[in-house]
Order: sequence, then structure tokens, then C-alpha cells
Amino acid sequence: MKSRFLKPFTLSLALAVVATACAASASTPSPTSSASSTLSGSVLISGSSTIEPITALNAEKFNRDNPNVSIAVEGPGTGDGFKKFCAGETDISDASRRIKAAEAEACAAAGVSYVELEIAVDGISVLTGLDNDISCLAFKDLYALLGSESTGFTSWSDADDLAAELGSVVAPYPDVPLTITAPGEESGTYDTFISLALSPVAKARDTDKDARPDYVASPNDNVIIQGLSSTPTSLGWVGYAFYVANQNKVKALEIDGGEGCVFPSINTIQAGTYPLARSLYLYVNTAKAAEKPEVAAYVDFYLSPEGLRSVSEAAYIPLDSYDETVAAWNER
Repeated sequence: MKSRFLKPFTLSLALAVVATACAASASTPSPTSSASSTLSGSVLISGSSTIEPITALNAEKFNRDNPNVSIAVEGPGTGDGFKKFCAGETDISDASRRIKAAEAEACAAAGVSYVELEIAVDGISVLTGLDNDISCLAFKDLYALLGSESTGFTSWSDADDLAAELGSVVAPYPDVPLTITAPGEESGTYDTFISLALSPVAKARDTDKDARPDYVASPNDNVIIQGLSSTPTSLGWVGYAFYVANQNKVKALEIDGGEGCVFPSINTIQAGTYPLARSLYLYVNTAKAAEKPEVAAYVDFYLSPEGLRSVSEAAYIPLDSYDETVAAWNER
């Protein structure tokens, strides 16, 4: 499904729109409701820790009118979530990236059919300690500090020669400790960061596109924030909402994707000018949605005006239109 970023506008207007996001209107069809106060059963959800706050908030809201439905939400990472989903172990998979070909093949082999629903827009925030003097990094800098050729670097200045070779305008870097805490390979946030920031440089150099292996990896965004905030010259990345919730503890860096330094914000992510913007998704097992009324009812609620308000309430950014998302669900 094509990503649909909101057009930029002033922050005050953006917040006003966020506060009333997805109110019922003629331009956005409503999902066919299957909710009932007599519902019972269970909904099993796994996947991205990034989208988990939205999904968990909607589980809480849904349970107010459907207390007999047990909803389990966990966030081990997009990749691990798809493993469970394609094995038929879960009903819904949260994802901070689109399903990979190998994952889709695993689903097909297991007879798991699904519908992809785009839910929100997010921006990967590259973070450091509050007292770090660095303010902007280009993709070349991110590769010099975090790419496969930086393995073994323990100081920012260790990357100076590589950065100079790449043509960095930020280097030389300060001679301070480089401690990295970030998502692991099971994370969709890891995959998206590699794809957007590191892979283009690695491809040009014919090197491994993955991040250096010698960093502290965690599937838990709160653990990552804790690691980044504990060291003044740390480096790592998380979803935008986790930065917003912790901006008194960590500093977000501007990112230069080739057109100048851009700070992650509602406006820049909506406009698509922030180089690390991405979409967030739900994948729903269509057979289970047909067999289990509680699964269909939960997704109906998720795509209702109240459910979609959870996107902004959890500090994420709504799509400019949910027409395609709702149509995909109704046509499943």
C-alpha cells in the first residue's frame, strides 16, 4: 500500500488536526463493524515495539465495551512478530516495515493469508546524550560511525579517517567515547534504518550493509533510551514517539539525507522531508478474522474514529487519509 504522508502545515494546526484526527467524515469510509458487548474470546498480537503503544492503547479502549475479550499485546520486534504470525501463532502482527519476501513466502507455505493495513507515519530518530556537541549527521557519518566498517571503533574520533574518505563535512569528530545502543536485527526499526541510512553508502562501497555487530542491542525501546541517556556521547536510534516521550533525557540529531540537515518533527515527518520517515502497519490473519468475531471487532475498532485517535494520542502521526486502509480491510 502506498505511503501517504500528510502535507506540512504549522505546528499549532498540526496539533489541532492530531487532536481530532480521523473524526467521521464523508471522505473516510468506516469499517464494517462487528463489535458487540457480548463478545468473548481472545486476540493475540505480536510484533513491532514501535507500534505496540498504539495497539495496546486500542486494546485498553476496546476492552471498556468488551470486557470478556482477552487481548494480549507484545513487542519483541517486527521480525520475531512475523515468525509467530506466519506460523499461525498470532492473529495480528504489528510491523514497522512492510513484510519481506521471505516472510510472505513463509506465510504462504503455512497457509496464512493476511491483509496489510497502513496505520501511521513515524520517523526514526537518531539520538545521543544531551551534552553532545554534535547536532547533525549525514548518511556518510552514520555509516562511518555505525556501519560495518566501523566495527571496533570505541571513540567518535576513531571514525575520522573513514569519514574523511567518505567526504564527511562533519568530521573530524570529538575524541570522546562512542557507546552505541540500538534495536537488534529482529526489529523493523533496525531494518528500516539500515535500508534508509546505511545501505546506500554500503552499496556504493560494495560492503556489508548491516550495522556493526559490536553494539548493545535491545528489542525494548525503553531499554535503548536508558542506555543512550546514561552516556553523554552515546549514539543510537528509536522511533519518533519514544524520542518525544524522553526528550528531557536524550538529544535528537538532525539528519542530512542529501538536501541539508532536517530535524525530526511532526511537520518534517508529515511532509516527507525528514530522511528517515517511514510507515507503520498492521497485518491481520484474514482466516482468523473470519473465524473469530473478536478479532474482526478489534480491527473494526482500530479503524474507527476513536481507534484512529490513538495514533496521535500515542504521539504518532496519522495518515492524511485512511480511505485505502479501510477499503483494504472491508474488501479482505
